[in-house]
Amino acid sequence: MLEFLLAGAALGLTSGISPGPILALVITQTLRYGRREGILVSFAPLISDLPIVAVTLLLLSRLSGAAPLMGTISIAGAIFLVMLGFESFRSVPPAVAAPGGAPRSLAKAVALNLLNPHVYLFWMTVGAPIVLRGSAKGFAAPVAFLAAFYFCLVGSKVAIALLLSRARNLLTGKGYFYVLRALGGVMFLLAAWLLSEGLRHLGFVWS
Repeated sequence: MLEFLLAGAALGLTSGISPGPILALVITQTLRYGRREGILVSFAPLISDLPIVAVTLLLLSRLSGAAPLMGTISIAGAIFLVMLGFESFRSVPPAVAAPGGAPRSLAKAVALNLLNPHVYLFWMTVGAPIVLRGSAKGFAAPVAFLAAFYFCLVGSKVAIALLLSRARNLLTGKGYFYVLRALGGVMFLLAAWLLSEGLRHLGFVWS
């Protein structure tokens, strides 16, 4: 179960602090309207991800007996994580636009997440395959992965909103980039894990 807990934490933390649409919205809403609005944005994945995760798990669970297909999906997930790893190494501070009108932070964030193709790609190639692999070991492993993932995903964004309300230059410091690069290395390790799973499904690696 520990490997699923650590994988969830690493993926959640990387997704939480890496530059992207939701992080940019956390920053924008925090700087313009205060930390409460930034925190509301942080909780959006708990709403928007629910139908995405449910549909993806239902679809892949019906296909889980097709080893070649699951192997191909796992390898695609490994490639996706490698891409995320390289993005972490090349990241620059997220661009922030100045919004106008009412905050509507949570509604904006939910809509933004539902329209973000990276969310669907992540759950189809990385998140759901890990959950299904964990479910083969029992109930605790997938619960540990999901709990750790969302705790770190939401928690890291909440932490950024709180810190930004006190220190507006948080995302321009060297510490932020060092953390991103360290998490990029973790993405490469997780990619190797998924690659080995994909090759096992395809019959090239025996467990």
